[in-house]
Amino acid sequence: MDAQMYLAYDYPLLSMFWTMLWFFLWILWFILLFRIIGDIFRDDALGGWGKAGWMAFVILLPFLGVLVYVIARGKSMGRREIDHAREKQQAFDAYVRETAGGGSRPSRAEELHRLADLRTRGDISEEEFQRAKALVLNDDRPSTPAGTTTAPQ
Repeated sequence: MDAQMYLAYDYPLLSMFWTMLWFFLWILWFILLFRIIGDIFRDDALGGWGKAGWMAFVILLPFLGVLVYVIARGKSMGRREIDHAREKQQAFDAYVRETAGGGSRPSRAEELHRLADLRTRGDISEEEFQRAKALVLNDDRPSTPAGTTTAPQ
């Protein structure tokens, strides 16, 4: 039994903090590296050879490549991130409007005409027609489609 046994007191508290710091910095490094790689591919203004050059620089000389990239293109990197977030938000808003049926509601005349058609076909009784007509004329219905707002008049 010549094997040494390492106990918790063999690894001091300060060493544990240094290990955690280096681990945290290592994770941050990879996050920054992947964000830069994503930014290289997201940039539409950069041509194919430019993208290939930056990728080679970032992969072959990672510390120097990332440092130079952040210095040279860091400000535009933030702008591209904001533009990308805006585009995603606009696409999401358009999808919600389309899915929710963002069209305008029918006019009173159209609704009354539809009610009259239902009554003449016999789908609703005269009493139901009068009740629905009163609701249409009193405007007891949602003023806007779901998800949209109107300015106060």
